[in-house]
Amino acid sequence: MTPLRLGTRGSALAMAQSGHVADALRAAAGRQVELVEVVTTGDRSALPVHRLGVGVFVSALRDALLAREIDFAVHSYKDLPTAGHPGLCVAAVPQREDPRDALVTRDGRVLAELPPGATVGTGALRRIAQVNALGLQLTAVPIRGNVDTRLRRVRGPEADLDAVVLARAGLARLGRTAEITETLDPMLMLPAPAQGALAVECRIDDQELVELLGTLDHAPTRSAVTAERAFLATLEAGCSAPVAAYAVIAEGEPAGSTAEGEDGDEIYLRGAVLSPDGSRDIRLSRTGTPADAAEIGKALAAELLDLGADTILGPVDRPGAGTQQFGSTE
Repeated sequence: MTPLRLGTRGSALAMAQSGHVADALRAAAGRQVELVEVVTTGDRSALPVHRLGVGVFVSALRDALLAREIDFAVHSYKDLPTAGHPGLCVAAVPQREDPRDALVTRDGRVLAELPPGATVGTGALRRIAQVNALGLQLTAVPIRGNVDTRLRRVRGPEADLDAVVLARAGLARLGRTAEITETLDPMLMLPAPAQGALAVECRIDDQELVELLGTLDHAPTRSAVTAERAFLATLEAGCSAPVAAYAVIAEGEPAGSTAEGEDGDEIYLRGAVLSPDGSRDIRLSRTGTPADAAEIGKALAAELLDLGADTILGPVDRPGAGTQQFGSTE
C-alpha cells in the first residue's frame, strides 16, 4: 500500500510534532507514513510574527494539500486562522500537550525573582502584554526563531537576554523540559487559544482518510480547543491583538448520578483581552458542558465585548473577520 504523505514545516519542532502523529497513525491503523517538508512564508521571514499577516505558517501546507502533493498536514492549532478553508477539514485533534507557557532564565531565577529592568524575550504580543501587566518593571523584547535560537538568547556564550517565554508544549515535544526554569501559572500568563494542540488537516472529499485520521481524535481536547477558538473568532481580533484563552475539561459523575456533576463533564473557559502595554485588560470565565463548547466561547467573548473589549483591541487592519494569527508554537 502506498505510504500516506504527511506535509510538515521543516523546523525541529514541526518535524517532531508530525513524527508523533505519524507514529500514532502507524500504531492505530497500521498505515505507513512519510514526512514531506513544505517551506512556508513564515519560515522564510525574519519579521515579528504579528507583522507577517494571517496564516503564514499554514498557507503553503494548505496549497500542497489542495494540489494533492500531500495527503494530510499537521499544524500547531494556534497557527490556523479561525475561518475554515473550503475543501479542507480538521479530521483529528490529538490529545493536547500541557498548554501553559514556560519561562527559561539565564541564572535560574523564577519570574517573581527577576529584578526590575530584566529583559524577557518572547515572540507573541499576548505574552508581551501579560509580562507588562505583571507590574514587575520587566522589559519585554520581541524575538523570532526556532526553539534553539530562542534558548541561545539566554543560555550560552552569546546570551543577551535574562529570560525567554516559550510554549511548554514545544519544549515537551522536543524532549527539553529539563531546561524549563518555571512553568507559568495561567493566572499570570494565560495561553493563546489552542496552544499545545495539534490540528490534523486533510481534504474533505477524502472520506476514507478523514475516517482513518479520526482514530487520533481526542474528544476532550477538541472540546477545549473549540471553546477557545470560538471565543477568538467572536472577538474578530486582528493579528496584532493580544487575546488569550484557556479551557479545561473537568470530569464529572456519569449521567444519571445523584452526586454533584450529575450531568457529566464540565468545561471551564477563561478568556482575556489586553492592551499591548499591559495597562488595560478584561478577564472573565464561563462554564458549561463540552457539547456546548462553541456556544460557551461565543458567549464569553460577547461578555468581554459588552465590557469594552473592542476598545482595548482597537482598530486593526485585517483581511477579514475571524482570522487571528498568533504565530508558531515556537
